[in-house]
Amino acid sequence: MPSRIYEELRLFWKNYIIQSFLASITMFILLLLLSMEHIVVISSIGSTAFIVFAMPKSATARPRKVIGGHLTGLFSGSLCSSILHPIHFPPILTYSLAVGLSILLMIITDTEHPPASGTALGIAITGFSFSIACSIIVSVLILSGIHKILEPFLEDLVERKR
Repeated sequence: MPSRIYEELRLFWKNYIIQSFLASITMFILLLLLSMEHIVVISSIGSTAFIVFAMPKSATARPRKVIGGHLTGLFSGSLCSSILHPIHFPPILTYSLAVGLSILLMIITDTEHPPASGTALGIAITGFSFSIACSIIVSVLILSGIHKILEPFLEDLVERKR
């Protein structure tokens, strides 16, 4: 390993461990609340946890982007799964359009949050349900609330490496 990496580990090892532990605890709580039947969508929430805890100063970690992005993904995936029925469209076309639509809407609404395209894809695959919508909304609200509270104490662990 280059000496720069050793130096970063020596100086910031506590931040690495504490913030990774906080992400683990948060995901544990969310997974207790969420249903495993929605595992495809839950993975996008895990990606959001990475951004919130490893890149807390990033624009994509801001609550507006996290909440707005996942709501956009929820909308895009729901729209594509309900309108583009597999009988009339190949499923891969429906899934692809859900991702593309989520990207377009996030850019238009200034709510860019990359994991939210995973939400769109997951919803397009599994279909919309009230329970999955509630799971996503509760998850992003919890992650955004934790981010808002802890942001002054969290270090950006990714930017430091550049």
